[in-house]
Amino acid sequence: MPPLRTLALGLTLTLASAQLAAAQSKTTPKKTTTVSKKPTTAKKATPNASAAKPAATPATPVKVPLTADEASSGLREALSQGVTRAVAQGSAPDGFTANADIRIPFPPEAEIVALTLRKLKAGALVDNFEVALNRAAETASAQAKPIFLNAVQNLTLQDALTLATSRESDAATTLLYEKTAADLRTAFQPTVQQSLDQTGATRLYAEMVARYNKIPLVTKLSPQLAPYATEKTVDGLFALIAAEEGRIRQNPAGQGSALLKRVFGK
Repeated sequence: MPPLRTLALGLTLTLASAQLAAAQSKTTPKKTTTVSKKPTTAKKATPNASAAKPAATPATPVKVPLTADEASSGLREALSQGVTRAVAQGSAPDGFTANADIRIPFPPEAEIVALTLRKLKAGALVDNFEVALNRAAETASAQAKPIFLNAVQNLTLQDALTLATSRESDAATTLLYEKTAADLRTAFQPTVQQSLDQTGATRLYAEMVARYNKIPLVTKLSPQLAPYATEKTVDGLFALIAAEEGRIRQNPAGQGSALLKRVFGK
């Protein structure tokens, strides 16, 4: 083959190879890297333990029924405590005088004496007597405690269970009054009489009655004061005892006694 022809053939083959390579580079797809994402799995919600389990209901404590002995002992303790506090209040300065609930008024059967003397410009005598009368109740009250406590201890509380659970705030005091008031007055009257003498109430009352009896055409009165003063002093102390019983029933836990809390606790 002549050299010129051989050279032409070589150029032709070289050009063809170059075109073929260029064509292959255009048609070969570019390799891409695909990152596959892991499927997201929804996280299970953890149920709230407190919501999942219902709250436990606290067991209601069962109160053991009272026995008659417990009720009786509790009522006696309540009354004894009431007596102690009532005596302290009644015997304090102005315990009767300044307490409108138990202040002893002029004897009703002799009210005409007070009205008449006031008209006669002797009202100061009436006022002084009323103060002396209530001072006598205060003085006598200081000596009432053993008499009242003895009555409490001798009281037979046959209806103790009923009284302990009664809705009446003064149920036990009322029973004590009904059972013992008459005997208490009899036992207490000498003490009251002595107090009336000490405070001058006896003298002042006798003076007022004497002045009244001198008025023409009036019905004469007897200056007997001790029975009336005794009755009112005893009644006043019972009123204070009833108030103390009411406080114990309302707040037995505040009395510092396990028995009172047991008997009167709701």
